[in-house]
Amino acid sequence: MLDSQVIEIDGIFVGTAILVDRNQTHRFYATHDNVRSLHNMIVQDMTALKHRVAQTFRRMARCDMGALGRLRPQGQA
Repeated sequence: MLDSQVIEIDGIFVGTAILVDRNQTHRFYATHDNVRSLHNMIVQDMTALKHRVAQTFRRMARCDMGALGRLRPQGQA
């Protein structure tokens, strides 16, 4: 590991981008369940990595909120 950068989405720590070589190759180390599917993803472009992580995190958060709505007892909002 040459360097690392914390990745936060909406103020929530979701993982770390680890610089693995001098060609600016980064490996994503996921720490949040919403982005677990991206764990160990290798990318050259840090901006693209952050965008992909944010997109996945928010999509999974919306799915989680939908599931919570279905778990409420009838008659409760």
